[in-house]
Amino acid sequence: MREIKKVVLAYSGGLDTSVILKWIQKTYACEVITFTADLGQEEELTGLEEKAMATGASKVYIEDLQEEFARDFIFPMFRAGAIYEGRYLLGTSIARPLIAKRMVEIARQEGAQAVAHGATGKGNDQVRFELTVMALAPELKTIAPWREWDLNSRTELLKFARENGIPVPVTKEKPYSCDRNLLHLSFEGGELEDPWAEPGPGTYLLAVPPEKAPDEPEIISIEFEKGDPVAVNGERLSPARLIKKLNKLGGKHGIGRVDMVENRFVGMKSRGVYETPGGTILYVARRDLEGLCMDRETMHLRDSLIPKYAEMVYNGFWFSPEREALQATMDKAQEYITGEVRLKLYKGGVYPLGRRSPYSLYQADLATFEEDEVYNQKDAAGFIRLQGLRLLTRKG
Repeated sequence: MREIKKVVLAYSGGLDTSVILKWIQKTYACEVITFTADLGQEEELTGLEEKAMATGASKVYIEDLQEEFARDFIFPMFRAGAIYEGRYLLGTSIARPLIAKRMVEIARQEGAQAVAHGATGKGNDQVRFELTVMALAPELKTIAPWREWDLNSRTELLKFARENGIPVPVTKEKPYSCDRNLLHLSFEGGELEDPWAEPGPGTYLLAVPPEKAPDEPEIISIEFEKGDPVAVNGERLSPARLIKKLNKLGGKHGIGRVDMVENRFVGMKSRGVYETPGGTILYVARRDLEGLCMDRETMHLRDSLIPKYAEMVYNGFWFSPEREALQATMDKAQEYITGEVRLKLYKGGVYPLGRRSPYSLYQADLATFEEDEVYNQKDAAGFIRLQGLRLLTRKG
């Protein structure tokens, strides 16, 4: 502890991180600098600097990282078609390496010896934060109060706050643990801890229930360049603005909700509800365009690698050599994914209506059911015989 003179804390201003700020000061007798990343969570950040300083922070960083988040983290992950356990679009997972990366940068800039986070010892986030720090700044120590202190209940946290003059707003306790950013909103806790229980109405925030969505479908178009979306309905947008626009469109039509039980990296199963309206639209649209532009064997190889890539992101290995190597493969596969997709949004569904690309591999004269002059159907007999040769010689 004597070696730690200065710490950079990932700070939200809530009860947990406010208590952590003061607890680190008292326990480690050191200076604490707070860092708050605006990743599009749309929480009120006004007054956060004053609150951190009043709680004892020596310096406060509050930074808008939305464009970097979309451009350098969400888009590369989407180019890889990443989806965890066939359903989860990794909204929480992909935010952690950016937060930790910026913490490391600030720690080095400020001459800190450690960083700190408010993740619990049961979840995935502790792993994601700490693996990033290990990869980028192995000289830094990480303080994880939830694994060190004895404040193991909300009552004890509130007591510590009162005893140390930390202002705690009187609010109705939320039934859910939530994480929100530009890409998604997650819900855990409350009735969701029973896998059989239906999610309550409080879990509908970014997307309306499909039965309450408009009765008329909405037609939109998305343009892509080398796998990245660049325009919606003909309007070119920055990465963050594009995701926000699609979030509104998708949310209005009840798109992008997932209710699932997943496997946490730490070994337990967890039930969560995720709302990812814009991300879901992008996932469907890109996949549809790939069908037109991507070579078959390239696609099948890429698809075989998606579960491994998604696992790397989920488990916190964003800044690992294997993820970076695999990213190069995924990006190469997106080299010709340029074009436009037209989609229908309706009652929770995303339905591709049409797609076009200057790199289309579709040839009407090959695919037609009408008479053609480029495909000799008799050739298929020899092809089938060769494919079946090993089956003919197999002893039953």
